[in-house]
Amino acid sequence: MENMRKMMIFFLLLAVISSPVFAGEWTASVVKNLDALVTSCVVIPCSYTHAKERLPHSRLRGIWYLVSGQQVIYHEDKTLIAESFRGRTTLLGNLGQDNCTLEMTEIKDHDNGPFCFRIELVPTGTETSKIDKFSFVHDCVSFNMITKPPKPILLELKTPIQGHPYTITCSAFSTCPTRLPKLTWSRGTAEEIHEAYREIHKGFWEVLSTLVFIPQEKDDHTDISCTAQFYGGMMSTEKLTIFVKRTVNYNHIIIPVVVGISIAGIFGGLCIFMMKKYKNRIAELQRQDGTLWNRLSRLSRRVR
Repeated sequence: MENMRKMMIFFLLLAVISSPVFAGEWTASVVKNLDALVTSCVVIPCSYTHAKERLPHSRLRGIWYLVSGQQVIYHEDKTLIAESFRGRTTLLGNLGQDNCTLEMTEIKDHDNGPFCFRIELVPTGTETSKIDKFSFVHDCVSFNMITKPPKPILLELKTPIQGHPYTITCSAFSTCPTRLPKLTWSRGTAEEIHEAYREIHKGFWEVLSTLVFIPQEKDDHTDISCTAQFYGGMMSTEKLTIFVKRTVNYNHIIIPVVVGISIAGIFGGLCIFMMKKYKNRIAELQRQDGTLWNRLSRLSRRVR
């Protein structure tokens, strides 16, 4: 406990000593709180400005440390990193571009922080100033430890209608954009699924998967599930029951009516045809009868 108190005093004195030279010129931007899923990973967004002119990455040394116990969690010299963090931290940012972003993997349930960043200027032998380092003790990050993976969120944009395109989305959130969770559906082809991701606010990311398909009558009262698999192996699933609205089908009315009208039309046509043919036959017979009577009349006059 006494050693920890001394180390805290040392870093505070370092900040005070540095203040005449760096006051108002050295600043850092670090997210204060981030969710951390145990066994997964976290990326700590970090940027800073320094008093001197922009220097190349090789002239700068970035160090991340745990405030409690002053354990170094990241250093370019891996032998200086605390054993419990060795192999689990990577500096993603380019210090020459004022980027001190850090990735931490295989999160343990006690990795809650706070963690702070320190910048050092690598001496060249020609530096005259003795002040070559600065600790951002007021810009540190703490983790909110999460032991169970959050369930993805399912959202249907409208009621599914039989035979019409239907869209449903699945989203999951993460603080590790380098190893985003993988979303999988219980149905759907590669052509029906589209994925995207975005940063909601600094350090927090959303993965979005959209499923578009045409529901049929057989899909009514069926479940669609989405599973989020996080880096580290943890998984969570959410499901949604869809109720397909059937389209009105008038075939059972239309088809008999059409058939009836067609039969009536055919029958009516046949009747008209037969009646016309019958009339023509009668007229023909009448003409024949008139001709025979006329012949008989003439013959009778001759005999007289």
